[in-house]
Amino acid sequence: MPRTRSQSATEDVFADPRIDDIVPASALPLGEVEITGIHLGPHSSGPPVVLVGTQPAHVLMSRPSRLAFRVPEDAASGLIEVRSPVGVSNAAPLRVARELSSGLHPVTSPAVSRSGMVYSTISGPRGKQTPVSVVRVSPDGRATPFVTGILNATGLAFSPEGDLFVTSRAEGNVYRVDGAGESTLYSEGMGVATGAVFDQEGNLYVGDRSGTIFKIDVQRKIFVLATLEASISAYHLAIDSEGTLFVTGPTLCSNDAIWAIDSHGQTRAWFRGLGRPQGLALSKEGDVYVTACLHGRRGLVRVTPAGATSLVVGGNNLVGVAFSPLGTTILATNEAVYDVDLGIEGMNVS
Repeated sequence: MPRTRSQSATEDVFADPRIDDIVPASALPLGEVEITGIHLGPHSSGPPVVLVGTQPAHVLMSRPSRLAFRVPEDAASGLIEVRSPVGVSNAAPLRVARELSSGLHPVTSPAVSRSGMVYSTISGPRGKQTPVSVVRVSPDGRATPFVTGILNATGLAFSPEGDLFVTSRAEGNVYRVDGAGESTLYSEGMGVATGAVFDQEGNLYVGDRSGTIFKIDVQRKIFVLATLEASISAYHLAIDSEGTLFVTGPTLCSNDAIWAIDSHGQTRAWFRGLGRPQGLALSKEGDVYVTACLHGRRGLVRVTPAGATSLVVGGNNLVGVAFSPLGTTILATNEAVYDVDLGIEGMNVS
């Protein structure tokens, strides 16, 4: 016999909530996550409760088929469940990024060595020297000062030989750093030098956020590769194995692009539709992962060569991303670095 409307309503009132999907399936502490399912609330007897492990999360929005919450600050990876006044949902997994080190000031993406050591800047306000320019963080989270004396250290890049290079956005200089943390001037005159990346031939590309992408060849000759619209904060660079340079530079527009620049300097909008795109990295499959805002939600965004997008990690204040050879993804906010296992292998261009 078909259920009457009153019977259906009564049964729904006393039905357990059910989680069908979690988007994204990974998040930073205090990042926002959305659950889809049924009977997620609100309920006349009270609001739903979301538990991440044993910790209650702050519920941001609750509807019968959708629920959004903020990950607790001290949460760890584990199972989540929704509890209503009448029942408990099934459990579903959520990966929560682990903080490696705080008290930093990254402006662009961190750099990761072949051994998995993470390098991040303490950049500071423009024109103000900080006691430490670059910090080295081990995979288990031990942070030690590594480089001093570089004013407003900004972009970080490893050469094919494994040397670390650092840009100074205040001086427009690029420095080479040896294994002991001693820096020497490599190139100057780079404007407001922000992002940096090497290709497999040893050419260094530096983004001057006022509108220029420089190429410095192995003889240290400087060329203007391309010009772009000026950025309000920084240029962020990544390069693929074919030598195509990918660049982001957030503007005041809410429809910013990822730019692709070929070896001849030809520039095109590879993808458009992001809010404040910043640090980016390439996967082995050729997808671009960029810290940006997608459809009003902030975090790490995946963009495929076909233009499909998805939010992979929920998180606020993200400025950079790098893939570690140890298999984890390194994420940088404007004050800390994190790692999370997303199962992504980075593209190796060296």
